[in-house]
Amino acid sequence: MKPIKFFSLAITLLLFSKITAQEFKLGKVTVAELEQKVHPKDSATPAAILYKKGKARIEYDQTDGFVTVTDVEARIKIYKKEGYDWANKAVWYYKQSNFTEKVYFSDAYTYNLVNGKIEKTKLKTEGTFDEVLNKYRSQKKITMPNVKEGSVIEYKYTIKSPSDRSIREWEFQETIPVNYSEFMTAIPEYYVFNSRQKGYVFPKMTVEKSPKSIIFTNKERSQGQVSTTTFSTDKIDYTETRTTYVAQDFPAIKEEAFVNNMDNYVSSIQHELSMTKFPNSQMKMYSTDWNSVAKTIYDYESFGPELNKTGYYEDDLKALLAGKNTPEEKIWVILNHVKSNVKWNGYRGYDCDNGVKKAYKEKTGNIGDINLMLTSMLRYSGLEANPVLVSTRENGIALFPNRTAFDYVIAAVETPTGYLLLDASDKFSTPNILPFRTINWTGRLIRKDGTSEEIELTPKKLSNDVVFMSYSIDAEGKISGKTRRQCSDHMALLTREKIDGVKQEDYLEKLENKNGKIEINDYTRTNEKEILLPTIETYSFTGNDLCEIIGGKIYVSPMLFFTNDKNPFKQEVREYPVDFGFPQLEKYSINIQIPDGFTVETLPTSAAINMEDNAGSFKFVVAQNGNSIQFSIASQINDAIFSAEKYEMLKEYFKGMIAKETEKIVLKRI
Repeated sequence: MKPIKFFSLAITLLLFSKITAQEFKLGKVTVAELEQKVHPKDSATPAAILYKKGKARIEYDQTDGFVTVTDVEARIKIYKKEGYDWANKAVWYYKQSNFTEKVYFSDAYTYNLVNGKIEKTKLKTEGTFDEVLNKYRSQKKITMPNVKEGSVIEYKYTIKSPSDRSIREWEFQETIPVNYSEFMTAIPEYYVFNSRQKGYVFPKMTVEKSPKSIIFTNKERSQGQVSTTTFSTDKIDYTETRTTYVAQDFPAIKEEAFVNNMDNYVSSIQHELSMTKFPNSQMKMYSTDWNSVAKTIYDYESFGPELNKTGYYEDDLKALLAGKNTPEEKIWVILNHVKSNVKWNGYRGYDCDNGVKKAYKEKTGNIGDINLMLTSMLRYSGLEANPVLVSTRENGIALFPNRTAFDYVIAAVETPTGYLLLDASDKFSTPNILPFRTINWTGRLIRKDGTSEEIELTPKKLSNDVVFMSYSIDAEGKISGKTRRQCSDHMALLTREKIDGVKQEDYLEKLENKNGKIEINDYTRTNEKEILLPTIETYSFTGNDLCEIIGGKIYVSPMLFFTNDKNPFKQEVREYPVDFGFPQLEKYSINIQIPDGFTVETLPTSAAINMEDNAGSFKFVVAQNGNSIQFSIASQINDAIFSAEKYEMLKEYFKGMIAKETEKIVLKRI
């Protein structure tokens, strides 16, 4: 009986899937969809995707040859005003002189229920916009009309790309629930794509093959007294593989603290061309592993050959390197020379845009221009230097071998003690202190012969944030004190970025408001420009709202405005790694003078919390000497990245730390 039951169930599911798919058609909005007030599985969501279908097909165009055409249609329900943004849709496309894609919107309507009847409002021309994003990309954007709470919107768009080698990533999850999402690829037998899924929930997949054909029209013109034109057709038959991915009832992806990029964990499907085999042609292999990706990139005219150009800087560098004998001296002078003479134009990219020679002359360039130039100069000085391909945090973790996995390049100098990583695009970076945007797990170092290796980008050294604070409390609860804050390494880099270009009065106003509306005086800042040294900030402060007086007793949190009072880890279960970026130490040395006529009724006790495997520790030490109380508080995170399996440990660590930091000193009158 079991095989019969299974067969029956399979038939039922197959019929159900076909029926369900048939229900999703543009223009078939129902009264029930418009009447729905909340999402049945997520009552808090402001909107939901009722269905989204996409089809990417590689087809033959008589003019352009094989091209990629992607059709997408969607129906979205708006529940609340907070969901109005989902009534806007933007689709990016490449727009360059030698490569331009086209985007067309159609069948765009807003549906509302008015007096029990469905009212349909069409998107007008003025609701469609073209915007330039940068010199490589533009976007087509629509703003749907007559959107209200309860509206349902629909639209369709088509992307036509002149390339036959690129299928866009399809995301099955969004920040709102997705009731149904379907994506199909239709690929001729001449192409082999590697498909890779990411995320924590996966769609169902089916594959089918079907015959297809291409009809070629040939035109021939005869020569003679009377010329004639004849037409003939040729037909080529081939097999097309159709792969369909279906996701149903996928939950909204939720933002969580300390995630480097949520897109890394969204359920999606990616495709990378690995091989082409056309009739009467040799098989051509593309990126199949990281080594071949790196070799392909290194062979680009705008990458490897640019590293070999030296004539444009030789005279300048000879003068700068005179008398510089140690690797450290050479690295520092070359890094500063590039920083000072070539400014980043804001464009990323691992290969050159203008070319190193032009960038040096015009004193501006993209990331590739700057850091390939840096690598070349380091090599010229006699150092073992190589470029390192990087995927920035914004671009996501480079999970699968493909050329678009990277969007950045830095330089690495090999030393007896390991690699020194350098980025000349950031004015505050120093050797092994990279901009935060680049600290994204691993990169790929490429040597001169095209071989490559994975290289760790996550720092191992602790970055310190050390605070010395001394304050007194008067009988009325007013607090007056002094603070000295010293930050090193990545903490210093982040501090310099935060204060760069900000007027001091604006910075102090924000600092005062953030820290319990204190009043700051005697503010000084040290080593703001001396980037090899720690940043130091000192100031005096007074505050009338930093403690509470209840029943004649004074209640005060020892750390005042430095107290951590909220646990960033609130989820019961976490599916994603926790990424702090770099190991870090926050340390506070605090001295408190209690007012005359008061004594300590309650004092927090010393405590210590240690995570497993030396992942981190928290120490809270208290000592009292007469009217003076001293606190030494340190939180040390040794691992920059915690796997999801260690989430519960990290959550409990922060829970215990916050509970201790928020304990209050209670002072009572004598």
